[in-house]
Amino acid sequence: MQAIWNHTVVAESNDTVLLEGNHYFPLSALKPEFISPSNHKTMCAWKGQASYYSLLVNGELNTDSVWYYADPKPQAEEIRGRVAFWKGVKVTE
Repeated sequence: MQAIWNHTVVAESNDTVLLEGNHYFPLSALKPEFISPSNHKTMCAWKGQASYYSLLVNGELNTDSVWYYADPKPQAEEIRGRVAFWKGVKVTE
């Protein structure tokens, strides 16, 4: 699986977890040269608090387009240490 934004592969892995239609990649699959920290947080009733990264690729910023659960609730433990994408990031095989 690949996550692509702005014509650039930002993450790649054969080990993803599919949950609610989103592929969660291992954090290690996310290419660190493209991520920028974000202070944005949201809450999911059953997964817990989500934190975000922004993507910075070829001089363009995609704010809060990567999310992860640093400390997921027990029922979402399978996505601990994983990231997912939205805001125009294409996930393909």
